[in-house]
Amino acid sequence: MSIALNLDHACAVRPAALGRPSLIGLGKPALAEALVGAGIAEREAKMRASQVWNWLYVNGVTDFGQMSNVAKPVRQLLADRFVLDRPEIVSEQVSSDGTRKWLFRFRDPANPNYPPVEVETVYIPEEDRGTLCVSSQVGCTLTCSFCHTGTQRLVRNLSAGEILGQVLMARERLGDFPGGVRPNDGGLVPGGESRAITNVVMMGMGEPLYNYENVKQALLIAQAGDGMSISRRRITLSTSGVVPFIEPTGREIDVMLAISLHAVNDDLRDVLVPINKKYPLAALLEACRNYPGLSNARRITFEYVMLDGINDSDADARELVRLLANIPAKINLIPFNPWPGSNYGTSPSARIERFADIVNKAGYASPVRTPRGRDIFAACGQLKSETERLSKRDREALAG
Repeated sequence: MSIALNLDHACAVRPAALGRPSLIGLGKPALAEALVGAGIAEREAKMRASQVWNWLYVNGVTDFGQMSNVAKPVRQLLADRFVLDRPEIVSEQVSSDGTRKWLFRFRDPANPNYPPVEVETVYIPEEDRGTLCVSSQVGCTLTCSFCHTGTQRLVRNLSAGEILGQVLMARERLGDFPGGVRPNDGGLVPGGESRAITNVVMMGMGEPLYNYENVKQALLIAQAGDGMSISRRRITLSTSGVVPFIEPTGREIDVMLAISLHAVNDDLRDVLVPINKKYPLAALLEACRNYPGLSNARRITFEYVMLDGINDSDADARELVRLLANIPAKINLIPFNPWPGSNYGTSPSARIERFADIVNKAGYASPVRTPRGRDIFAACGQLKSETERLSKRDREALAG
């Protein structure tokens, strides 16, 4: 049984003051530069940037007036020139297994004529961690045939601030900032001194590597030790195989890598994951072998959705093992999560267990992912917003 929550209006909706840019998503040097542009002396701006950074990412404030160690005239200046916008919460659903799904709405504070857009973000609580699944685009261009998100056309990329805004809003709702209160849900969200959100996965709506610069900026801010301080080993970026950006991801962002594989030959992968026509398996796996820092302690995760009668045979399992030879890897087997209109079925449990047994005996860890949040369409491959209903003119405006 899922629960749709009634949200406190003051918490759910914070419309940005249109025409003023947001400071969320700026690196510290860019933040200092913005303060100089607002009229603060260069030497002072560097100090103020550090103060503002701490208030934004450590304390989670949304009002310049709360920045008690910043002089009142400076606070007023900042409030006149900038916003600290976060997304509006259109809806919040809680699954029977504790998974939470938010539909977030973003408005562009610097472009009041742009229509708002929406994305879905999912929180998955477990005994030893809390994982936030974050979106990078509104819609998707990849049209993977088994994925619900792939049926929604791309509207636009999310900015670094909008990517981080999902994390900030989720942390607020989960009581993760100082003085915050955890949801009263019977203990499904971890309590005590530990963080509710310990891990971030770029596995929501969109292909992160088709929005590389914004994703890079957001993840570098997320892992900064004097801010959100999410360990880079607890951040995973999942790609369907945008080969040219795989090496830079390891070198410049230095996070864990996951590959949406789903097939062991080009003919089938061309159908399931059409980007394979541009970057076929040989090129993708070569990029994986060369991923910076790859080791047994830093393995690549290969995601493999189990489709009944499509990619789940013993021969497929043996070929998967052959393909991944000499790549330190873990293989996540994902039972297909149905959605309205999908043309695939989920592999039977016995077939998945047989497949996993073959992979395990070859020396690869191959956990079968327990479906989470199916009852609220929050499971892998089920995310989709309603932004595709925008008119053609609105979509063209958002695309620039």
